[in-house]
Amino acid sequence: MDRRSFLKNTAIGGSAAAATALAAPAYAQGKRTLTLVTTWGRGLAGVHDSAQRCADMITAMTDGNLTVDLKAAGELVGAFEVFDAVTAGQADMYHGADYYFVGQHPGYAFFTAVPFGMTAQELVNWYYHDGGHELHDELGQIFGLKSFLAGNTGAQAGGWFAKEINSPEDFQGLKFRMPGLGGQALGKLGASVQNLPGSEVYQALASGAIDGTEWIGPWADEKAGFQEITKIYYTAGFHEPGAGLSLAFNREVFESLTPSQQKVCEIAAGEAHQHNLSQFLSENGAALQRLQSGGVTIREFPDAVWDAFGAASQQVIDENIGDPLFKKIYDSAMVSMRSSSGWIQKSTGAYVAQRDRVLG
Repeated sequence: MDRRSFLKNTAIGGSAAAATALAAPAYAQGKRTLTLVTTWGRGLAGVHDSAQRCADMITAMTDGNLTVDLKAAGELVGAFEVFDAVTAGQADMYHGADYYFVGQHPGYAFFTAVPFGMTAQELVNWYYHDGGHELHDELGQIFGLKSFLAGNTGAQAGGWFAKEINSPEDFQGLKFRMPGLGGQALGKLGASVQNLPGSEVYQALASGAIDGTEWIGPWADEKAGFQEITKIYYTAGFHEPGAGLSLAFNREVFESLTPSQQKVCEIAAGEAHQHNLSQFLSENGAALQRLQSGGVTIREFPDAVWDAFGAASQQVIDENIGDPLFKKIYDSAMVSMRSSSGWIQKSTGAYVAQRDRVLG
């Protein structure tokens, strides 16, 4: 895509000219400062941590020859404006959840999560060994981006509700926050789906602007304070079984880096991914216990609701499968997922079941 055409045809184009000083990395005695914008409010548990870790590692591993200046959501551009800001050259890179940008292309959902999609382990198997990274790059070339996985929340919770969900009909008219293709699937069940940045979710839930929300999982949800508003928590969700986060560079900026600097950025993103995944998984168990001790009621959706989730999710896939690149990404991801799952279930899955039985 021609960047001049993009600037002319996007809302951010008018502000990009005023931000010329940010359009190219700042130089000082051979050193460069790169501006990183994020979809996260400063301090949001886990997700902001991953963005900050990427910034700090790139700065440290280049001995400060690249200094990454992190701007949290709202400090330079809004949470959902980071994609356009980097494509237009207003910022050098973003850290975020790529499923926020399915409006640019629905294929971006696969690099965060899709309903009934890949777990965190299955996602990295696909990404690093079965063509996922190459497809992320092919998609990015359309928009002038160079992207890497750079975080993962693990399996996300079904969410917080003002009332119990006993049947698919309970979603009719429910005002619920859920981004990505999962949100589109809930819309098929009659929900009024809201796509809110993380920093706005608590206030929306507290004010009644929404009836419920998914966010991440016990640790991040506890930090956000949702248990102060409602005590009904569904711990398994269909929408994000292993949500990846991305570090995406303006492609011209990335290509202007030296080969060693490019490799540092790639390594920093990969390390941040693994550190972030283990951070979430190590914190979630204890946080869940604290939530339960504080009066939160843990629930699981009944089978009829899961079946409705599945049917609605397939409708969403079918509506997008006509796009050739979406289909290419979908086919690749599903082949990899089924291959990985077959072994994981027979090895790790069988072991964990026996371990829990033996140890009680």
